[in-house]
Amino acid sequence: MTPHALSVDAGVRDLRAADHLLHTLAAELALPEGVFGCTHLVRGDRPRVALSLALPSEPLPRIARERLTARGYEVSPGIPDPMGRAVLYPGVSSLTGTLTIAELLSRSAIARVTVLGSPGPPAPENELATRDHVRPHWHEGELVLTAMPAAGGVLVPFEVPDPTPCCADP
Repeated sequence: MTPHALSVDAGVRDLRAADHLLHTLAAELALPEGVFGCTHLVRGDRPRVALSLALPSEPLPRIARERLTARGYEVSPGIPDPMGRAVLYPGVSSLTGTLTIAELLSRSAIARVTVLGSPGPPAPENELATRDHVRPHWHEGELVLTAMPAAGGVLVPFEVPDPTPCCADP
């Protein structure tokens, strides 16, 4: 089944709001499991975070496009760029707690894991504390999760669930 991609410009300016909107849209549109929903950073005169949805065959893409347009979102065919950050993807709901790399790869659409500062991939038995927030990126056509070493010899996803905003008040 070939997915049909839609870009959604909702005027969102930060990743947390974009993640929330993707989850809300998936629920409101009753999107099936296995849909890919990604965020894309848009630079230029109006920096923002665009969304993309890769949907199964018609009529779902047409229905989604109609509903999103009716809500005032700018919707266009395709994706903004090939480097999206996946929020919705097959298996994401099973990536909770601490898993081995082998479990993470077998349960989800993530194709591989890289570790910052490491020349090779982690061993399949290495543990990853997911913090219930696993956001891989598309790289050369596959989902890749970037991880980093953490206390206790485990790995954690590079992206933290609740980042401190730049220039936050102390």
